[in-house]
Parts: sequence; C-alpha cells; structure tokens
Amino acid sequence: MTDLAPPRGGTLHAIALMVGAMAAFAVADLCIKLASVTVPIGQIIAVMGGGGALLFALIAAVRGLAPVSRSMLHRAVVFRNGCEIVGTLGIVTALTLAPLSTTAAILQATPLAVTLGAALVLGEAVGWRRWAAVTVGFGGVLVMLRPGGGVEPGAVFALVAVAGLSARDLATRFVPAETHTLHLAISGFGSLVPAGLVVLVATGAPVRPDPQTALWLAGAVVFAAAAYGMITLSLRMGEVSAVTPFRYSRLLFLFVLAMVVLGERPDPATWLGAAIVVAAGLYTLWRERRAARANPLPLPLRPG
Repeated sequence: MTDLAPPRGGTLHAIALMVGAMAAFAVADLCIKLASVTVPIGQIIAVMGGGGALLFALIAAVRGLAPVSRSMLHRAVVFRNGCEIVGTLGIVTALTLAPLSTTAAILQATPLAVTLGAALVLGEAVGWRRWAAVTVGFGGVLVMLRPGGGVEPGAVFALVAVAGLSARDLATRFVPAETHTLHLAISGFGSLVPAGLVVLVATGAPVRPDPQTALWLAGAVVFAAAAYGMITLSLRMGEVSAVTPFRYSRLLFLFVLAMVVLGERPDPATWLGAAIVVAAGLYTLWRERRAARANPLPLPLRPG
C-alpha cells in the first residue's frame, strides 16, 4: 500500500512503539468494557467508527491527502471492511458479556487463525511443525472455553472476533498497492458507523451517556486510533519478524487492568489456556521467521 517515506528508527524504537500500541489497545478495551455497562453495543460500535474515521480524516487533511479515494471502493477493501465489522462486533459483544481477561486471552489466537487461513485459503506452505503449533494453540482456546462445563456466550463472540480479525488481515493482502494506509483506516472505521446503527435499531434505542461514560467512549476512540498509528509506525520502522511477537504484550496489559481496575481474578484454566496460546503463537512466528530466512524473496527491481 502506498504510504509516506518510512521514518528512520531502529528495531528497539519499533518494539517500543509496538508495546505502546498494545498498551493503548488494552486501555481502549477497558474503556469499551466500562462504557458497555450503560451504552448499547450498536451505539458503541457506531461511536468508535465515527470517531476513528474523523480522527484519521483530520490526519489525512493535515498531510494534504484527500479523505476519500476511488481505491476505497475496490472489492478487496469492501470485503476487508466487512471482516472489520464482524471482528469489531465480536470484540465489543465479548467485552460486554465476558470477563475482560477471558476475552483478551481468546483474542490471542488471532495470529494462529491467520496462519491457518493463509494455508487453507491462500495456499501458503505450512510445515508440520507450524500445523502442530496451530493445533496446540487452539487446544489452549478449548481449555479456556471449558466446553464440558458450558460455554459462555461472551467467549463465543470472542471466537467470532478471532474469525473476523484474521479474515481482515488476510484480506489486506489483496488490497491494491496504491491504497494509502490512511484511506484504509478511514474506510475501515467508517464502515462501522452504519453497521453499528443497524445493530442499534435491531437491539434497542440509543442512550444519552453521562459525563463519565462519555469519557470512556472518547477514551476508547482516542486510544484505539493512537494504537493503530503506533502499529503502523512500528511495522514501517523495524523488522516485522522482530516486532510482531511483542503483540502478545497486550495480554499482559489487559490482565493487569482486569485485575487492578475491575477486580477480576482469572481462574487456572484461563491462565493455562492463555499460556498455551501465546507459546504456540510465538513458536509459529519463530518458524515463519526461519522459513523466510531459508527462502528469501527476490528483491524487486527498481527503475532507474
């Protein structure tokens, strides 16, 4: 995707940005959880979408970039937006119904789902070791779901979020190269507005949030947008294979916030399942890095 010239910076700086992004995402998730006590799910989604789209449109205007582009109508972008809607609906609903720590732990299976989708849908070569890691990782999800004792509805929606977010990441690979990152962000956030309104109409009427709840909603928008920006900078500054494993720091931040702010105490099954998922994900990333080094892609020819 077309973007501005990559900023200068080392891998350590990129890692710091990634960790900062995960901390910001964790705070945004907490804000959504707190706002969901009184605000309907559809209203939260619409506010998140409208606020995020507005912020990125303002950034585009400051950079002299038009807020809309024909490339935003490309079928890959439209499909990606649909996946964004599914993923966001799953996350917000899971945060509303399930403990924050449980939702956070299940969402860590997203990279494993991306690996699975890349093999099954895109035909990418995945060795038996990574297949084993993916299988073990989803076994960790089953540990957290505890199917024998009755599955929580919120946990099911967390799995819906995993499916939506992983499909979004896979769809991003088909987005035209000329699509600017900011246009992708504006389009993705903007698609949440009508989706949220449809959910709101189907489930109930909007509410007027009190000042405290309005602060939670504003915090969710600002921290989510800041996290998106930091991830973009991080992946442009540093080596992707070195930076990506630090995405799992989000789980640590969320566990701390869940225990300190909400008073949650994750049970042993959640701790064990989360550890299995993270270990499997890190191993998969390590194997992917080794495979990339063993079979490097040829450098593209540059004109002139």
